[in-house]
Amino acid sequence: MQFANEASNYNDLTITYENNFITTVKETKFLGLISIILYPWTTHIDKIIPKLCPACFAVRSVRPFVSQQMLRMIYFSYFNSIMSYGIIFWGQSSYSLRVFRLQKRIIRIMPGSSSAVSCRSLFINLKILPLPSLYTFSLLRFVITNEDLFSTNIDIHKIQTIHCYDLHIPPTNSRKYQTAVFYMCIKIYI
Repeated sequence: MQFANEASNYNDLTITYENNFITTVKETKFLGLISIILYPWTTHIDKIIPKLCPACFAVRSVRPFVSQQMLRMIYFSYFNSIMSYGIIFWGQSSYSLRVFRLQKRIIRIMPGSSSAVSCRSLFINLKILPLPSLYTFSLLRFVITNEDLFSTNIDIHKIQTIHCYDLHIPPTNSRKYQTAVFYMCIKIYI
């Protein structure tokens, strides 16, 4: 799979392995995450939204018959499990706003609020992280569980400064790299 963006020219590469041509694909599915060449996460988000809409319907259907605690359990088992899978990769995408809108819809359904009510207090009362916070939490959890992948400033230069034990931010001008998982982990952790 070759990745590109709108600004770069997509070149069809010819790759061979043991005298066999490897065909180029425009879309691939790896560990349940779907990615395409130009917009890597739009297809994945398009695939999970039809799975999230029935969760909203399920919560709306059972809300009159069960407690708030049971609705939270349904939310976490049905909606949150689908939404949070692979969020470390697609959470920064502008297309993820569609998933966030669905999350706000289900948060309003749980207590029976109207669509005009702000979700901020509902998220707090239900003790549920909004999608942007869940993305940030996933990045921080990645840094903590994979500390050996990151270097500190003291590893790069041996000068004792105030920030010598902070994670080292690799210098780059590439916008693609700056929005990638590794770089975002460092920026949010610091």
